[in-house]
Amino acid sequence: MTCVEAPAAAATGDRIPWPVWRLALVIVFGAFASGLDASLTGVGLDTIGQDLHAGLAEVQWVATAYLVALAVSLPLCGWLGRRLGPGRLWLAALLAFTVASGLCAAAPNAGWLIALRVVQGLAAGLLVPAGQTIIGQAVGSTRLGRVMSTLGIAVALAPALGPVLGGLILHALSWQWLFLANLPVGAIGLLLGLRYVPRGDREGGAPLDWWGFVWIGGGLPFLVYAFTAWSTAGTLLTPPVLVPLGLGVVGLTVFVLRTLRRQNPLMDLGLYRRPVYAAASAAAVFSGALMFGATLVFPLYFEILHHDGVTGSGLRMLALGIGTAVTLPLTGRLTDRYGGGIVATCGSVAAFATTTVFLLVGPDPDTDPLLIESLLAVLGAAVAATAVPPGIAAYQTVRPEQLPDATTQVNIVQRIGGALGGSLYTITIANGLPGGAEHAFRGVFWLLTGSALLALVCSQWLRIALRRERGG
Repeated sequence: MTCVEAPAAAATGDRIPWPVWRLALVIVFGAFASGLDASLTGVGLDTIGQDLHAGLAEVQWVATAYLVALAVSLPLCGWLGRRLGPGRLWLAALLAFTVASGLCAAAPNAGWLIALRVVQGLAAGLLVPAGQTIIGQAVGSTRLGRVMSTLGIAVALAPALGPVLGGLILHALSWQWLFLANLPVGAIGLLLGLRYVPRGDREGGAPLDWWGFVWIGGGLPFLVYAFTAWSTAGTLLTPPVLVPLGLGVVGLTVFVLRTLRRQNPLMDLGLYRRPVYAAASAAAVFSGALMFGATLVFPLYFEILHHDGVTGSGLRMLALGIGTAVTLPLTGRLTDRYGGGIVATCGSVAAFATTTVFLLVGPDPDTDPLLIESLLAVLGAAVAATAVPPGIAAYQTVRPEQLPDATTQVNIVQRIGGALGGSLYTITIANGLPGGAEHAFRGVFWLLTGSALLALVCSQWLRIALRRERGG
């Protein structure tokens, strides 16, 4: 029998009933599959290039095409969620992602693989915001933190497990299994989703704002690509970076100006007039830079400064993922009880303190490995408390029918923060390496500390906005 009604949590006091937890666990499959895929593929690019006789410049598009396509589909998520119902959208996206994964494994050459990665990215861009909308509409605002943090566990563990699993797969099997590994996760998620995921209401409403989509659907990918090209080129002042950067800025500017004048726009930018939502979105930018930066910087830190292999680096990165995953349930409960502002403030203070310690002892290759692992676990816990509460606060301040727009927009700004931060971190390491690995990583630890400080400032803004909204 197919479940088509959302489980209600509102009638049971503070206790969250099992059907809601079951729904959250099903939604986790989509978030985990998309997060795992990105980290698995990154490990195998060299092997894929050798097997398909593709150069580095071409095979790099296997990763880049996925990120760019993800940025294309994200702006559509809110409109599609309203037209189809978030449950139907989530199921369709997971099906497309799973089928595309299987086809990627069968790709005869790099061109086909890149094209199929575009399909994967388009589907992956819909999975997380659609899943967050389903959970938000099912659980209600007062319990959102506890349930939404379950989704965060998958998002945190997938990048940590990816390099380890990828290294083991490449050691024993062919690169095709990097994509085939998605099939059982996707299949289980689909089977459970067909039974337990509520389809949601089809609201109908305004037709798609095609020109709005053209501007943001072009501008956002150009911006993401520009950040990627910037990290590769090592300089901003080069046409391969400046041209897409300019196109991206123009596209997003025209989209914003046009949207503010339309009656039925692609996305409701009026949400930013709410002080809590605006503050939460700003915090999401810098927490995104901190979160994605940690998963980018520390594998390079272990490989370059400590001479670990890919698998060894992945194993050491598990401390970050475990610290995040263990802390997330507590983070969700505290957010429901005390509000996202104070929890995010505490998390960003801990992140600032931890990155400061890394700045002092991290660049020394003789630092005790146990200390590094302990600091990583603490940083993972701090990142959990910094990155998740702002999103929950943003979703709690909107009406249920506005959730599709809210989840889409928060995911967009968090990914922009992650892409920009990732570019700055990569450039800092690359430009610093001629002066020695210790010099390079001291520079990037300064940037991580700065990201934590900016996240702290925005978290304080969020705390003040929440207090004023409650009349405190």
